Amino acid sequence: RLVNAAAAYHKYRRDLIIVDFGTATTFCAITAEGQYLGGVIAPGLDISAEALFARAAKLAKVELIRPKTVIGTDTASSIQAGLLFGYAGLVDTVVRRMEQELGRSAYVIGTGGLSSILASETTSIQKIEPLLTLEGLELLYRRAQGASLPSLPV
Repeated sequence: RLVNAAAAYHKYRRDLIIVDFGTATTFCAITAEGQYLGGVIAPGLDISAEALFARAAKLAKVELIRPKTVIGTDTASSIQAGLLFGYAGLVDTVVRRMEQELGRSAYVIGTGGLSSILASETTSIQKIEPLLTLEGLELLYRRAQGASLPSLPV
C-alpha cells in the first residue's frame, strides 16, 4: 500500500484514495500534504470467489466476467453478478465512508490486476492506473539510489 501511495502522491499531489484490486482489496488515504492516513483491507475478489466455490459444493466455478444483467438468469450469471456488482458496491461504500471521515472528497484511483474489470462498475473510481505499484517501486528505487525527488507521503 505504501508503494502505491508513493507513486500516486508523486503523480497527483492531492487528496487521494487508492483502491488496489489484488489478492486483497486494499484502500489507502493520502492527504494533499502527503500524509499517509491509513486504510482498509478486505478479501480480494478471487479469494471471495474461491471461498464461495469451496464452501458451497454444488456451485461450479465461473469465469469472472461482467454478466449482461444484475439479475442473473442462471447460476453462473447470478454468481458473476454477486461477485462483480457486490465488489463494486463494497468499493463505493468504503470510498464514500473514507471521504466522510476525511471531511472532503478525494481523487480515487484504481490499480491492480482486476482494476480494469471492477473500476468501470463503480461510481467512485475516477482513474485507472494499472502499473501504479511498479511505478512506485521504480520511484522508491531511484530515490534510494540518490535521485533528487520531491518528498513522498509519510
